[in-house]
Amino acid sequence: MITYRVREWPDLPELGRLRSLAWGGTEGWSGTEDGLRWAAVLERSLTWVTAHDTDTLVGFVNVAWDGGVHAFLLDTTVHPDWQRRGVGVGLVRRAAQAAREHRGLEWLHVDYEPHLTDFYAACGFTPTPAGLLRLAP
Repeated sequence: MITYRVREWPDLPELGRLRSLAWGGTEGWSGTEDGLRWAAVLERSLTWVTAHDTDTLVGFVNVAWDGGVHAFLLDTTVHPDWQRRGVGVGLVRRAAQAAREHRGLEWLHVDYEPHLTDFYAACGFTPTPAGLLRLAP
């Protein structure tokens, strides 16, 4: 049975391992130095949601914000063995609810690749055009 926890500090190395498994270890977000990286991210976040199967971390999503009316959904992550079971939708819906409860927020944004359009539509998002500028080579 999957349980969700809102803004409960996760085991940071476990979060790094989850991200590495789900995202293929991209951009150096795996290993023991994850604790410092994830601590810095979460300390600046509006909120985050984790999904657990008993005590095993199986999902994560982060909500950043601009300090005003815009929040941003980031790092929607589900362990490969738990994908396509509704865990991702559960994470996103709970993150959206937590953002709704934050006074003054009006918008929750998410950027995604085309193959995720149906997933985010199931979560209640409307597709919009957006721009992206790569800052690093």
